[in-house]
Amino acid sequence: MTSADNSKAPTIHVVGVGLDGQAGLTQVTLALVQRAVVLVGSDRQLSYFPDGQAERWPLNDLKSTLDRLRQWLTSGQSGIAVVLASGDPLFFGLGRLLLKHLPPESLAFHPHLSAVQLAFGRLKLPWQGATLISAHGRSTDTLIAALRRGDELIAVLTDPTHTPAALGQLVLGLDLPCSYRLWVCENLGGDDEQVREFALEEAASATFARLNVVVLQRWQVDFDQDDLPLVGLPDRAFATFSDRPSLITKRDIRIQILADLDPRPKQVIWDVGAGTGSVSVELSRLCPTAQVYAIEKTAAGHSLIQQNQRHLGSPNLHPIYGAAPAALAALPDPDRIFIGGSGGHLSNILDLGACRLRPQGHIVLALATLEHIGAVLAWADGTATSPQPWSVQLRQIQVQHGVRVGSLTRWQPLTPITLISLSPKQP
Repeated sequence: MTSADNSKAPTIHVVGVGLDGQAGLTQVTLALVQRAVVLVGSDRQLSYFPDGQAERWPLNDLKSTLDRLRQWLTSGQSGIAVVLASGDPLFFGLGRLLLKHLPPESLAFHPHLSAVQLAFGRLKLPWQGATLISAHGRSTDTLIAALRRGDELIAVLTDPTHTPAALGQLVLGLDLPCSYRLWVCENLGGDDEQVREFALEEAASATFARLNVVVLQRWQVDFDQDDLPLVGLPDRAFATFSDRPSLITKRDIRIQILADLDPRPKQVIWDVGAGTGSVSVELSRLCPTAQVYAIEKTAAGHSLIQQNQRHLGSPNLHPIYGAAPAALAALPDPDRIFIGGSGGHLSNILDLGACRLRPQGHIVLALATLEHIGAVLAWADGTATSPQPWSVQLRQIQVQHGVRVGSLTRWQPLTPITLISLSPKQP
C-alpha cells in the first residue's frame, strides 16, 4: 500500500479558476495566488489578477512553459509558483501534463468547480451516472461508442473543431435507435452565461460561444403515425430496454429480414425471441390480414412489445409471453418463422419449426455469432438425408453509416449480421 508523499511542502500550486476570476476563489486559494513569486496562466486567466509582484508567465507554448517550470523547480529558488488552470485541473485539464513532467511531490491541486459540474447544476440534472467525455483535441470515437450504447446522460467538452454544431450533426448522422435532447451551456460562471436547449437539427446550424459544454440526454420521442413510412420504421420510433436501448434489430437489417421472409396476406407468422417486437410490428403493418405472433421470454421484452404494438402496430400482432419452444405449442402452424433469439434452444426450436411449418413456408434467422451460424448449418446438414431436406441461403450484411467528423465524413461500421434462410427442398 502506498500513500502520498507529504514530507516536503509543495512549491507549485495548481489553482482552478472559473470565469468569475478572483470572486470564485476561496480565501485560502486567493492567498496562494497573492503569495506567488511566479504566476503561470493563459492571458485570460492572468487578467483576473492584475495586481501583485509575481513574475508572470503567459501559457502560450505549453512545452516551453513546462521546461521553464522544471528549471525553476530545480534551481531551488524561494517562494511558490502558482499555475492557473480552468475549473478542475485534474478533470481533462492541465493537471495530467504537470504530473507527467514534474515531480508529484512538488505539486498541490486546488480545484474549482468544473464546467461539467456547473452545467449539470444549471440543468438541475443528477449526474452521478453520467458519461463524461472530452472531445477537446481528441477523436469522437469515445462519444460515438457512448451514443451507440445509448448512454442515458452524456457531457462533452468541446473544441473549435468538435463544436456543438458538429456534435449535433454527428448524432444525426449516426441514425441511432434512441433520441437525444441537447443542451449547450456557454460561458458558465461568467456574466454572459447562457444555457440553451436545441433540437439536433437546430444545433447543427447554430453558432456558439467558444467556451461551452454540451449535455446530451436520452429520451423517447412520440412519432406522428402519419409521418411514419409503410416499411422501415426509424429505430428511435420503438420503445426499447432502458438499460440496453441499442438492443433492437436495426432498421437496415430489419428491412432485409422482411424481404427474406417474403410475407403474404392471411399467413401465420412466428417471431421467436422477438425482443422489443420491431420485426413483428413491421410485419403487422405490412400485412394487416396476416396473424403475427411475437414470442418473448422476458417480462420486460413482452411489455415493450405490447407498448410498441399500441403506438406503432396493428391488432393482428399477438404478443406471447413465454420461452420457445414450449411457448409455440398452442400457436397455429406457421407459414413463416423468424428467429431473432433462441435462449440456448436453437436446435429444438428448429426441430419444432420444421415439423410445424406449412407447405411453401420458410424460416429466416438473424445471427451475430459464429457459434450460432455453425449450429444452424450443422442442423441443416443433418437433414440432408431426411425425408424433408432443407436448402440453405446465407447472406451477410455489413452496414456502415457515414458520420461527420468536423468538416469531414468517415464510415462507422455496425456489427455484421448473418441472415440464413431455410426452405424445404422441392422433390
